[in-house]
Amino acid sequence: MFTGIITALGQIEKIDASRPDIRFTISTPWDMAIFAMGASISCAGCCLTVVDKSGHNFSVDVSRETLSKTTLGKWAVGSRINLEPSLKLGDEMGGHIVSGHVDGLAVIESITPDGGSRRIRLRVPDDLAKFIAPKGSVALDGVSLTVNEVEGSVFGINIIPHTWEATTFGRAQVGDALNMEVDLMARYVARILGR
Repeated sequence: MFTGIITALGQIEKIDASRPDIRFTISTPWDMAIFAMGASISCAGCCLTVVDKSGHNFSVDVSRETLSKTTLGKWAVGSRINLEPSLKLGDEMGGHIVSGHVDGLAVIESITPDGGSRRIRLRVPDDLAKFIAPKGSVALDGVSLTVNEVEGSVFGINIIPHTWEATTFGRAQVGDALNMEVDLMARYVARILGR
């Protein structure tokens, strides 16, 4: 489990497509000695398992199913990604409960300056729109965010300057797709209500 509070930016250093699953090697500012083999790390919102590590690098294997359902299939050497280690008992819950299981892609329709912040409007598939509510939570590329407004399959968020600079949002452009995870509680409420 994660909180959606990004603690580092990583960079794709190597892609090995010769395996049955693609292996990505990611550089990070973290000393990977503090992570166990098999640790879970949220990479651009996807919960991935550390399968190799050395110094400030770690490797993850990604299935073709995951590549087809997320933005990971577009990663290239040099791509920057949001990183968050998994929660430990007693850690601060700064965002919201995030599982690292991507539900679908949200596409940026507009980015508008608003004071020092940016307002971003995104479009999601119709089947995921029902899970998004004003003042509810959503995770985009692993970042916990509050929904401002919802109009059908389009919703808006606000990115404060700190988040803009400390995450990959600072490189976001209209037309970009982001990994989206809907709020866990919204998913269960919809299931209970039979929607």
